[in-house]
Amino acid sequence: MERAEQTAVGLRERKKARTRSAIQTHAFRLFRKQGYDATTVQQIIEEAEVSESTFFRYFPTKADVVLLDDFDPLIVEAFRTQPPGLSPIQALRGAFREAFAQLPTQEVSDQLDRMRLSISVPELRSAILDQFAGAMQLLIDALADRTGRQPDDVGVRTLAGAVVGVAISAMFAVADDPSKDIFTMLDESMACLDEGLDL
Repeated sequence: MERAEQTAVGLRERKKARTRSAIQTHAFRLFRKQGYDATTVQQIIEEAEVSESTFFRYFPTKADVVLLDDFDPLIVEAFRTQPPGLSPIQALRGAFREAFAQLPTQEVSDQLDRMRLSISVPELRSAILDQFAGAMQLLIDALADRTGRQPDDVGVRTLAGAVVGVAISAMFAVADDPSKDIFTMLDESMACLDEGLDL
């Protein structure tokens, strides 16, 4: 009985994830075609063929369509499974590579759009600070677990902040020049951190 309940919960969660992803994919298609500001929630609802209540169950606002994603937890999960012999930065580089490799082509495209929109749309740019704070806390907890230090350890917090800073820097660079490869930039920046960033 317990296994059947777990299976049912697992199926529900997968169905929710698919619905949320489908709404976001249709929304990003509209954003690419006509711009973020010109796209209405109603247009997204019609494009995704969902009810208004379904849309708002997953995304309280249009901005949340862009800002909400599962990528940070995916990186943290990959980080926790890296070999114990790696330094924290080496493990993070491996986690980034692993997480990016798991993304289907459409999700890679949506992730890139998410980054560009977060930087270029004033409404999103002002709201993204909370998302960065959440990502940093996830990293702090994962780094503390891996290193055996406390989450408030200055080294743990500094490294988490540096990694979030790397992500912000890469996002701005891609917003300025869409031909840049965000994944390569992130990896190269993490390599700089690993080498001590000797300028």
